[in-house]
Amino acid sequence: MRPIIAPSVLASDFANLQSEVEMLNKSQADWLHIDIMDGRFVPNISFGFPVMEAIKKHAQKPMDVHLMIVEPELYIERFRAAGADTISVHIEACNHLHRTIQQIKATGAKAGVAVNPHTSVSLLEDVIEDLDLVCLMSVNPGFGGQKFIHNTYRKIEALKNLIISRNSNALIEVDGGVNEQNAPLLLEKGADVLVAGNFVFSAADPIQTIANLKNSTK
Repeated sequence: MRPIIAPSVLASDFANLQSEVEMLNKSQADWLHIDIMDGRFVPNISFGFPVMEAIKKHAQKPMDVHLMIVEPELYIERFRAAGADTISVHIEACNHLHRTIQQIKATGAKAGVAVNPHTSVSLLEDVIEDLDLVCLMSVNPGFGGQKFIHNTYRKIEALKNLIISRNSNALIEVDGGVNEQNAPLLLEKGADVLVAGNFVFSAADPIQTIANLKNSTK
């Protein structure tokens, strides 16, 4: 099965946001990955509801929203109303993770949990059956263009084993430093969804670059 490709809109040209989204509509991208940063959970600020709603007006593909924020439970319903199809919260930001997952599902959105590079996937044992997606951060969250962390390969294998052992339907998403060189091995280890930001939007031909990622083989 070919991977799900989710270009990160954070790396797009915000002065030409509509045309960037329309380009993704024409491409083989499956989802639009939307990074929300609050300057507290991560040392950066991205954008909030108005920009997300503007993206939604033009997007013809599902919006995969990654909340890198503290107290995400306060905003779940608003992100769903702004167009989120999948909402991922960070395990490190949730005191009551199971409750937050159920809150996401209650909105009708798919529920995901994001895991920082230093966090063990074993901490997902008690919620893996409730998840639609696990986002493994393969860089430290907060900034695009970082170098891929190679321990991610081991974490994918461990997470895949956990998913199989618990008969979970969760997809494995890898976010950070993804490119044509490491995509085949990521997929071989068990990844299902590839997030790519700068690699796509800085390419001379983003549509072809997306197609190349889409055609990566396990």
